[in-house]
Amino acid sequence: MPHDTPADTGAETELQQRIQLLTDLGLGQATERFDAFAADLATAFAAQLGVGAEVPYAMVNLVTSEQQFIGLHCPDGKPRVGRTMRRDHGYCPEVVQRRNALVLPDVYAHPRFAANAVVDLIGIRTYAGAPLIHQPTGQLLGTVCVVGTTGLPLSTGEPSRVLIKDHAQQLMKLIDGDASRSTGHSADYQGC
Repeated sequence: MPHDTPADTGAETELQQRIQLLTDLGLGQATERFDAFAADLATAFAAQLGVGAEVPYAMVNLVTSEQQFIGLHCPDGKPRVGRTMRRDHGYCPEVVQRRNALVLPDVYAHPRFAANAVVDLIGIRTYAGAPLIHQPTGQLLGTVCVVGTTGLPLSTGEPSRVLIKDHAQQLMKLIDGDASRSTGHSADYQGC
């Protein structure tokens, strides 16, 4: 019978803590509000890139035993994606591991990322993602990300990083505000 290594046990403990916190925060189900947030993120990303830029996919992704897209925007004319994905697919697992934003203007420029299953599944060429970290506990809940099917110039990397991190912070303020109201505490925030 195989034994858990300390790293496996630590990762499993962290996963169980995350699942409990998501339950405590009332998160885990797709909602129109999170879908609207994802659509706003996709629109903001396209606007930042300028005239003629494609509107990308955008997701609010909670990472449990799989990736759960509680917020999802699929652009018109592109393949539809489901609300869940294996934990080892896509680039969000890298964001979760590093607990920091990751921007790939063109995944083909990075051999490590070019072979990811999502490249072939829906033609992903660009990615920008940031972690969703619950500040009171320091627990990582998941990610917010955009993915596109057209490679971008490297010059878009820094503006994309700023934009995705800003949206992750906005979303966490929204989530924290919801949690504060449900426990009777007041919080200043603006909704999606």
